[in-house]
Amino acid sequence: MQDTLLIELLTEELPPKALARLGESFADSVARGLAERKLAPQPPRCEWFASPRRLAVTVHDVVDAAADEQLTEKIMPVAVALDARGEPTPALMKKLAAKGLGAEVVAQFERRMDGKAESLFLTSRVAGARLADVLSAIVTEAVKKLPIPKVMRWGDSEHEFVRPVHGLVMLHGAELVAGEVLGLSSRRHTRGHRFLGARDIDIASAADYARTLYEQGSVMASFLARRVLVERELAHAAEALGGGVTPIQDAALVDEVTALVEYPVVYVAEFEPQFLAVPQECLILTMKQNQKYFPLLDAAGKLINKFLVVSNMRVDDPTNIVAGNARVVRARLADARFFFDQDRREPLAARVAKLAAVVYHNRLGSQGARVERLVRLAGHIARQLHGDAAAAERAALLAKADLVTDMVGEFPELQGIMGRYYARHDGESDSVAQAVAAHYQPRFAGDALPHDNVARAVALADRLDALAGFFGIGQVPTGDRDPFGLRRAALGVLRILMEAPLPLDLAALVEQAGAGFPAAVLKSGFEAELLDFMRERLRHLLREQGHAQDAVEAVLALAPVRIDLVPAKLEAVRAFAALPQAEALAAANKRIVNILKKSGSAAASGVDVALLQEEAERALFDALNAAAPGIESQLANEDYTGALCALAALRPAVDTFFDKVMVMSEEPLLRGNRLALLARLAALMNGVADISRLGV
Repeated sequence: MQDTLLIELLTEELPPKALARLGESFADSVARGLAERKLAPQPPRCEWFASPRRLAVTVHDVVDAAADEQLTEKIMPVAVALDARGEPTPALMKKLAAKGLGAEVVAQFERRMDGKAESLFLTSRVAGARLADVLSAIVTEAVKKLPIPKVMRWGDSEHEFVRPVHGLVMLHGAELVAGEVLGLSSRRHTRGHRFLGARDIDIASAADYARTLYEQGSVMASFLARRVLVERELAHAAEALGGGVTPIQDAALVDEVTALVEYPVVYVAEFEPQFLAVPQECLILTMKQNQKYFPLLDAAGKLINKFLVVSNMRVDDPTNIVAGNARVVRARLADARFFFDQDRREPLAARVAKLAAVVYHNRLGSQGARVERLVRLAGHIARQLHGDAAAAERAALLAKADLVTDMVGEFPELQGIMGRYYARHDGESDSVAQAVAAHYQPRFAGDALPHDNVARAVALADRLDALAGFFGIGQVPTGDRDPFGLRRAALGVLRILMEAPLPLDLAALVEQAGAGFPAAVLKSGFEAELLDFMRERLRHLLREQGHAQDAVEAVLALAPVRIDLVPAKLEAVRAFAALPQAEALAAANKRIVNILKKSGSAAASGVDVALLQEEAERALFDALNAAAPGIESQLANEDYTGALCALAALRPAVDTFFDKVMVMSEEPLLRGNRLALLARLAALMNGVADISRLGV
């Protein structure tokens, strides 16, 4: 019989942030277990369900018994299995005994060639798996594979799961599949919504699972269907308010509330307008984080004093639900207002001294010591950018002061944001206040960059200080471990330098950052390790941006320190690679590099015209003299595309040189002079990138 299979685990409330992952993993493991035993097609077709109190899966086209199979197995070579009279040898009998077989099967052997030797093969019939026999084991194995960080026991049971399990449904079509999982015997009834649905619901058949639960139990079992409904109801509720009002966009919050409800209903609630005097970031965060509400923004992106509640209850009169949620949020917002009012009583500048008591890292000192380093480094960077060094130093001084405020103590996510509000309240310049917040940018991949050179200077100082400090004490990222966020810090530095763009020397910045620490703190030579790490981050960043791998390798082979020039060099390499002469020049450059590498120090210090004996080497010398001034001028003016494309004119002379001239002459003076000519050519060809790396 072929039909739909249903598995459901009825539990107590599952962890909401992990629910979708648990549901998908459970369904995938069950479906794969069935397919591996030939009880479901490959790939299996299944649908996963996950609500606060259940994990379930339906798998389509499941059979109650897999077809029997014929299995042909090589036993051993005939020469080993049979003696001269054709009788079984002790070696054959020993192998048969190990398989639980007797001498009677010898007559069933088939003799056929296996490579160059004749071997014995045994074909036997293997019974297919029966669903009733293996389903409990499949489900148990799926439970064990769930990504659960912590398990628990309940009652006097020895079984373990993320939450207590109270029911097991296993149906194949309309038939109950007997079995036991987590100490529970399978049954055909489940439970509905705690308040809106029937307590016990019989599932007539596996295919009716979702519909029956919804109609009799007021449970929308599909996580994905509930999520779509939540998003739609949020949009409808906001639209009904008019004025271009929209709910805050937060996919993670939508996932979490979807995991908290079985029958989602959206209601509109409100709070007193006077709370809007508190920065909206504080109000939004407390509503989302503490209460799982959806704040509402007007058409201009400003918070209004209404919010949306995703409830698990549909009632005719939601007055009590709305009032209850409004009462709860009022207390939360009052706390935020209290923190805001208290924090503004003390200027940010007066809080800086408190950072001396805040440990940054036990080997790198306090946040206070770190702020002193940031002030020096931010000022140094701002002066290099011809920016307002005084503003950069002031912003760096205040940048971490909000860490010792009540608001940031309650909501660490608001660091920088609250610093900006408090700096403005204290009368700091707009440039300084903005930099206090913007120096944390970019916070994540794709985030906006700091807006001006004051903020950029502080942002670079913040990240470079962290990178130099942790690399200097040997705390470098390993594998998947990066507890100090150094990969993110490195990408932030690279993006600011490259996308702003800023004409700064990365190696000099690293050296300057390291100079801010006491000499005995950082290990010697960490700078080279850090620069290698940052170039590797740059390599990944450029590939993610879609640049060709060989172009990236060609540019990074020269270990660039001006990161702002990298995009132009990549564009130049791309344009060069499109030229018809590119392939030959790249191959010639690779040959030149190899020759120079093998020759060691045999090259002369310069080209001696008197030693140019062959016409081909004189022609190459003349072509170099003709092309070099223009190419060098283009390089100086950062016209990298023009410089690389100008190399095309050298191809005839280069080809002829290698056809006609023996570079490694037996005469030392000639050999050294020719190597010097090639060294000059290599320097000109590789002024932008190592074109020998191009796979053109």
